[in-house]
Amino acid sequence: MIEMIGLIASVVLPMFNIPLIIRVVRRKSSSDISLTWAWGVWICLLLMAPSGFTSADLVWKTFNICNLILFTAVVVIVTIYHKKGTQNKGEVDAS
Repeated sequence: MIEMIGLIASVVLPMFNIPLIIRVVRRKSSSDISLTWAWGVWICLLLMAPSGFTSADLVWKTFNICNLILFTAVVVIVTIYHKKGTQNKGEVDAS
């Protein structure tokens, strides 16, 4: 039972990245999110990944896979929209 709860949480926890991705895409800006933070977290996840991939612990392995995939999406979106937000700062809305 404890293993099943942990397994479910290992999949659900990374899903909380999805609202962040949606918010950035809707606002078309990630200027309030630090690129240093996003890339720093991603690098740490990448460095922890081999431990998760080779672990016999299904919860740790599942969490690493799900978190790496979803946080990679966060980093890509934050980086893309950070650049777009920087480029559009000097523009005036024509509407």
